Amino acid sequence: MVTKSSKATSTKGVDARIADNKKAFFNYAIEERFEAGMVLEGWEVKALREGKVQLTDGYVVIRSGELYLIGCQINPLNSASTHVTPDSVRTKKLLLHKDQIRTLIGKIEQKGFTLVPLNLHWKSGKVKCELALAKGKAEHDKRSTIKEREGKREVERVMKSQKR
Repeated sequence: MVTKSSKATSTKGVDARIADNKKAFFNYAIEERFEAGMVLEGWEVKALREGKVQLTDGYVVIRSGELYLIGCQINPLNSASTHVTPDSVRTKKLLLHKDQIRTLIGKIEQKGFTLVPLNLHWKSGKVKCELALAKGKAEHDKRSTIKEREGKREVERVMKSQKR
């Protein structure tokens, strides 16, 4: 009798990105990163597995000592259950340790710091949100970011043409 290997193809053991917030790196200077769990409903998890999420307009607020993700849009699947009324822009609670939340509150009260979601990813079968403690960039900083990016592209083009 021949047996197949028991490698599972599910997302439980694999760390995989669900969505990225590319605007965050352009609009903010990232100081520190944190990983938080998320409180989700069943239909949201199913939609995340299908990649039906938009994170670019999301931001994090602190209310009564707890973190909440606002503006993260999870679009429900067409095959969602009939007894559930999905709200695509529902406020989602983020889970962090109390001492981490206290240090974040202290840093956010400083001038110019904010909490920005960077990405959503799977970790051990659970959805995690990577947060960043960030400062907003000024307009000239954004221009220098664009200039650096275009310079890197030009160098890559030259290197590619020299290889041929």
